[in-house]
Amino acid sequence: MEDQRMLRRKNRHQKSAPFTTFQLIVLFYFIAVALSTVLLSLPWVRQDGAPFEFIDTLFTAVSAVSVTGLTVETIGTTYNGLGYVVLCLIFQLGGVGIMTLGTFVWLIAGKRIGLKERKLIMADQNQLNLAGLVKLLKQILTLIIAIEAVGGLILSIHFLQYYPDWQTAAMHGLFTAISATTNAGMDITANSLQPYANDYFVQFIHIILITLGAIGFPVLIEVKNFLFYNPEKSFQFSLFTKITTVTFLILTVIGTVFIFILEIGNSFKSLSWHQSFFYSLFQSVTTRSGGMSTIDVSVFSESTQLFMSILMFIGASPSSVGGGIRTTTLAIVILTLFFYARGRENIKVFRREVFLEDIIRAFIVMTTGLLLTATAVIVISVVEPFSMIPILFEVTSAFGTTGLSMGITSELHALSKFILMLLMFIGRVGIFSFLFLIRGDTTKDHFHYPKERIIVG
Repeated sequence: MEDQRMLRRKNRHQKSAPFTTFQLIVLFYFIAVALSTVLLSLPWVRQDGAPFEFIDTLFTAVSAVSVTGLTVETIGTTYNGLGYVVLCLIFQLGGVGIMTLGTFVWLIAGKRIGLKERKLIMADQNQLNLAGLVKLLKQILTLIIAIEAVGGLILSIHFLQYYPDWQTAAMHGLFTAISATTNAGMDITANSLQPYANDYFVQFIHIILITLGAIGFPVLIEVKNFLFYNPEKSFQFSLFTKITTVTFLILTVIGTVFIFILEIGNSFKSLSWHQSFFYSLFQSVTTRSGGMSTIDVSVFSESTQLFMSILMFIGASPSSVGGGIRTTTLAIVILTLFFYARGRENIKVFRREVFLEDIIRAFIVMTTGLLLTATAVIVISVVEPFSMIPILFEVTSAFGTTGLSMGITSELHALSKFILMLLMFIGRVGIFSFLFLIRGDTTKDHFHYPKERIIVG
């Protein structure tokens, strides 16, 4: 009798909750894309005479919500000042997450943040437990706005030497600071940061902003707590922060060195060493998910373009504004291979052991990412006349929510654009949210069959 009552309660709960937490998160992002498309279609945000194609505006909306930066519209000539403001708001929504801004609105309205909302926040921010989520979101929003404000002020003052009045300088400074911090990668210059290719100060500020957005919100919060912690109490960085920071730094250094070596005899042949270095450094950082560029990447050799595609596939860190398989996934996969090759059963790093569940998750993310990008490349290569490298570059840029392009985005057919939109969307919500969207409820096995070994490899 008791079992029957529990079963009826469970059935009633399932009927009252038609969507799972992850399905709701994806639904919210779909709604955000729909609203963004409507807003960007309004005549008041577009310049007079600017061409309008629904699929192109939808593409821009998906790119803005997923903070990717791939566009088939030229932002600077399509949208006006109000349009720039709308895009910046969309960048914020996509960058810090729908639930972060939603929670902020709920708090202002005096709404209580209950268990259901906390589960949504946990899924949106890729957290592992429900404790301290509201405090986490407050810190995320405060940090991101502070970073954007400081970056925007610095760039606005510096841009006075490029633009005739302070209004134009401020518009460019604030837009590019928000775009860089959220890793949206969009610009209103029509040439990304190429007009500032010889201005190392502008590049350095953007490198900092892109890194702060892509390295992960938990890392920023822990660094802030470390800088302002009570000396009487001990402080220790988490394993996540240590692995994320080290992996991020190694990828940046390796990317800079490889791009420099691969292009020193090619596109960098006639440049000075410091020009070549800053080109290499900026392109290495922007592949984390930044999407801005100081040079036309189509002039790079195919080796460099392939290498940058790998970097974009890896993407940024978890719980950040970026996409891709994420830095910790790569780190855990490499550590697993290393320790397995040495005959070790457990992964030990920074005096900690990694959970088996996290290892399995890392390989699932890596495998799913490879399958998605490979399938997209094959389908697009059938539809489009372009060679494999530009298509691979476009696909990994979309999946990693990076936004770099070799200039073929606007020439793609509708099917290819929809595939890229799907990849951008998956890159933003995360592979696990995507997998949980299509999987059923977890069921516990009531019996087991005899186990048998399978020859592998």
